[in-house]
Amino acid sequence: MCVGLPMRVLETAEGSALCERHGERVNVNTLLVGGVAPGDWVLVFQGSALRPLTAAEAAETDNALAALAAVLAGADDVTEHFADLVGREPELPAHLRRGS
Repeated sequence: MCVGLPMRVLETAEGSALCERHGERVNVNTLLVGGVAPGDWVLVFQGSALRPLTAAEAAETDNALAALAAVLAGADDVTEHFADLVGREPELPAHLRRGS
């Protein structure tokens, strides 16, 4: 399985950034995303930042990854990781709704 991880930029240099996720710090290639600044969030895969993320996107991705880890550890209830989805009906995208 290939999974990109949200990481927060701590320091920047030409074409790279020192990023952190849950206490782990790694140098990340930023040539694909251009300029980043300390405090920015990026989606990192195999040592490269693939795209910038908002703080909300980073949190949602972290929650989904935590839910996956919980399921792999045997948990059968992961609703705490998807608080934004609990208790709401799914909605079709506009282009799939009747009359669109």
